[in-house]
Amino acid sequence: MSHPHPLQAHVGVLRTRVGGAFPGSRAVFRGHDLHQDPTVRNLTWVELCAFGITGRRITRDQARVIETMWVWTSYPDARIWNNRVAALAGTTRSTPNLAISAAQAVSEATIYGRRNEYRALSFFRWAHQRMLAGATVEQAIDEHLRAGKRLAGYGRPLASDDERIAPTMALARELGLADGPHVRLCFEVDRVLQAQGKPLRMNFGALTSAFGADFGFTPREYGMMHFPAFVGGMQPCYLEALDKPPGAVFPTPCDGVVYEGAAPRDWPGAAR
Repeated sequence: MSHPHPLQAHVGVLRTRVGGAFPGSRAVFRGHDLHQDPTVRNLTWVELCAFGITGRRITRDQARVIETMWVWTSYPDARIWNNRVAALAGTTRSTPNLAISAAQAVSEATIYGRRNEYRALSFFRWAHQRMLAGATVEQAIDEHLRAGKRLAGYGRPLASDDERIAPTMALARELGLADGPHVRLCFEVDRVLQAQGKPLRMNFGALTSAFGADFGFTPREYGMMHFPAFVGGMQPCYLEALDKPPGAVFPTPCDGVVYEGAAPRDWPGAAR
């Protein structure tokens, strides 16, 4: 017995729950008129992104915490790995969109970027459920590590402390958002690691992921939500590179390369 091809039902029509544009008439965003319905027309950009990603509203205070974390993560330093891509694109006279898109692409790095936070948020959600079932923080950490997994969000190159944590927690306390279960858990994990003598201090990826979990985001949703976090620092790096001569960002002269490979060899028949 033959069955219709799974794509057949989608031929010639777009079925969607997220919205649609009707040029000259209206635009619909998750069932709401984007320009007329106060449910969406009065949202901030951060609130609209959250609604688009999850289909539900976050509070204005939650949106403020998220946006502030973006602000406090926007370091205009071209030595930072993803900012370097934006600056190098600028030094080659690439277009702004290509430069920032390339820098954003490498921001999904496992160690520093979005994949790290994806794993951290996944761990906090899992560990919280384990603790609700009766496990201690120590037991949850041990079980996680015995499964061959890493503690994403703990450990930081170059510095053990993270300067963004204190001001973020001060803002969260001001807004009454500092005591969520996942935020408390991320500090408990940090305490356990210190007590065990492990050289892994909590970094900002852990804290922002914990807030994401407290605000109800899944790992994939929060990875999308946190997409603009580095953009504010990338753009100045790109523009500054444009103001310099082409190739002037991190040029490396030949005598600046330390070569430790094979010594020069004579090639039979080579011109002298």
